[in-house]
Amino acid sequence: MKIVVIDDDPTGSQTVHSCPLLLRWDRAALRRGLRHPSPLLFVLANTRALTPEAAATRNREIVDALVLAMAAEGLQEHDLLLVSRGDSTLRGHGVLEPQVLAQAWEKHFAVVDATLHVPAFFEGGRTTVNGVHLLHGEPVHTTAFARDRLFGYGTSDLAEWLEEKSAGQIAAKAVLQIPLALLEAERSADLLACLEALEANRSVVVDATRPEQLRALGVAVRRLQGRKRFLFRSAASLLNGLVDSGPSPLGAQPFDAHGLAGMRRRDARAQPLPGLVVVGSHVSLADQQLKSLLANARCRGIELPVARIARVLEGGSPDLLLPDLEAEWRHQLEQALEEGFTPVLFTSRGELSFGAGAAAAGRRLRFGMELASLMARLLAGVAPRLGYLISKGGITTGTLLVEGLGLEAVQLEGQLLPGLSLVRPIPALDQDLRELEPSDLLPVITFPGNLGEPHTLTEAWRWLEGR
Repeated sequence: MKIVVIDDDPTGSQTVHSCPLLLRWDRAALRRGLRHPSPLLFVLANTRALTPEAAATRNREIVDALVLAMAAEGLQEHDLLLVSRGDSTLRGHGVLEPQVLAQAWEKHFAVVDATLHVPAFFEGGRTTVNGVHLLHGEPVHTTAFARDRLFGYGTSDLAEWLEEKSAGQIAAKAVLQIPLALLEAERSADLLACLEALEANRSVVVDATRPEQLRALGVAVRRLQGRKRFLFRSAASLLNGLVDSGPSPLGAQPFDAHGLAGMRRRDARAQPLPGLVVVGSHVSLADQQLKSLLANARCRGIELPVARIARVLEGGSPDLLLPDLEAEWRHQLEQALEEGFTPVLFTSRGELSFGAGAAAAGRRLRFGMELASLMARLLAGVAPRLGYLISKGGITTGTLLVEGLGLEAVQLEGQLLPGLSLVRPIPALDQDLRELEPSDLLPVITFPGNLGEPHTLTEAWRWLEGR
C-alpha cells in the first residue's frame, strides 16, 4: 500500500526518511513516484502560500493527475491512502484542503467515510488530549502561532476549531473524538468497531501523546482498508504510525547526523564548499534563532528590507528598480562567500500590515510569494558555489527548491536534528543517487518556521560546518 502525502509545505516529511518528495504533480511524475520502492510518496503542493481558491484548485489538480497515474500503474483505490499534511500548530487551510480532497476523490471513487484530524507532532511537543491540541502542554491557541495574521484561530478544542474554520459547516457537536484510552493495545477491537461504524465523511479528532497510539490507529486503518475509505489531515507523526503498522516499517534512517553533515559538497581539491542560510519565516521563534546565528563571527547577515521591497513592487516601475537592488544583494552574497563567511540571507523582522479582510489576505500572500521568488533568484546566482543550504520557513523553502534550484523532485535522506530534514536533488526518480557524483547533489536542510529552540538554527549550521 502506498501512502501519498499532499504536503502544504516542504517540511512535512520531518519524521521519515528514504522517500521521494515530488515538486511537480503531472501524471508522468506521479507515475514515477508511485513506482518508487518507499511506502511513502510526498507531493509538495505548497498550498500554505496560496489563497483558499488557489489552494482548492491545486488540490483538485493533484487528485485528478494522481487518479490517472494510478490507472496507468494498475493501482486500485484500496492500494493507496491519501493524507493531507498540514501544520502541527494548526496554521494553513486545515479544513478547506481535506474537504476539497474528499470531493475530488469522490468524483472518481465512492464517498469518503471519514476525515481524521491528527495534528500531533511529538518531536515538536505537539500533543492532543481530550480533543484539545497542546504545544508543550499549553493550549495551542494561547501561543503566538494562533495569532498568525492569515491563519489565526481562537480555540484549542479541535471540534470547536473545525466549526470555527469551516464557518459553521462542521458543527462541533457532530465531531467524533477518539480518546487516548481507545488507542491502547487492549482496546484494538473497540477501536476497529469505532472506525468501522463511520460513514458520510464524518469529521473525527484523534488524541495522541505517544507514537504507539498512532501505530495502533495505523493497524486498525490497514485492517479496514478496502472496506472503509478514510482521508487524513495530519501533522508529521501520523505518517510514522501509518507506515510502521505495515509490513515494511521505516526503521532507523541509514545516515546519522555525522553522515548527513558529511554530504556537504566539496570542490575539485576535496575542500568543503561554503554554505548559505536563508531565513524567510517571520514567527518570533525564527527571530530568536536568527539572532543567535548572527552572533557568530563566521556568519554575515544580508538583510532584505521588506518595507522597501514592498514600496518598489507597488510602485510604478518595479522592473526598473528591483534589478538594481537584486544586483547589490547578490554582490553582498558573493563578497561574503569570497571572504570566507557563511552568508545569512534574511527578510527584515516583523510583518507588514496589509489591512483586514479577504482582499488584504490575498495581497499578503502574493507579496510573500514575490519575496520568496526574490530570494530564490538570489540563491540561483550563487548555487553552483555552495556546499549546503539551510532554509528556514516552509513557503520560503518550497520556492527555493523549485525556483531557485530548478528541481522537480528531491530525496529525503533523514533528519539532521529532530524535525530538520536533509534532502538532495533527484535527477530522475529511477536513478540511484549512488551513481552520481556528490558534487551534483546539493544538500538542503528544510527547517520549519515553528520548530526548535532559540539556538537550533545555530546548532544545525555548526553540524554542516563540521563544528
